[in-house]
Amino acid sequence: MGTLQVETPHPTTTAAIANHHDLKERGFSSGEDDDESPIEEVRLTVSNSDDPTLPVWTFRMWFLGLLSCGLLSFLNQFFSYRTEPLVITQITVQVSTLPIGHFLATTLPTTKFRIPGFGARLFSLNPGPFNLKEHVLICIFANAGSAFGNGSAYAVGIVTIIKAFYRRKISFLAGWLLIITTQVLGYGWAGLLRKYVVEPAHMWWPSTLVQVSLFR
Repeated sequence: MGTLQVETPHPTTTAAIANHHDLKERGFSSGEDDDESPIEEVRLTVSNSDDPTLPVWTFRMWFLGLLSCGLLSFLNQFFSYRTEPLVITQITVQVSTLPIGHFLATTLPTTKFRIPGFGARLFSLNPGPFNLKEHVLICIFANAGSAFGNGSAYAVGIVTIIKAFYRRKISFLAGWLLIITTQVLGYGWAGLLRKYVVEPAHMWWPSTLVQVSLFR
């Protein structure tokens, strides 16, 4: 005699659906149905809604982003000359900058001021609570400083070989242009192929899902 089995929805799926309806009721913008990813893991991990009221270009973002980029760049380059190189990735910054960002949000002054040349626009060192968009941009800065998880910048090895093995001189400007060119090459390809590898909903990058989950 057969048995009847009733499949209950997965709690994670139920929570994601409830969160989606809640965001719609609160008036946050959401993508079209075409922007819904066909990959279930992406739908459960990556939010398809946006809150445009969150401040992005804040003093906290620039301060922590530039600091983490410079610090990771220096440390990874310093340790890259070891026999066993030590690579510090942006995950370290992702975890450490969250409490620092909240600390800055509670200690920085909220006074608004004007900057000459920007008209009547008001600025503040502390526009509100530390938010997700600031955190993501800080980690993008840090990821650039760690050569996208590979440690030191790619072209530094070329400069090292020219000076250490071939005993040739290379000017600072030439070395700097070589390193910057190779570092931004990936951004250039991403911009040229954005229509095909970034914007389509069916394109997904499994390695970034863990970081997105940690952000949320």
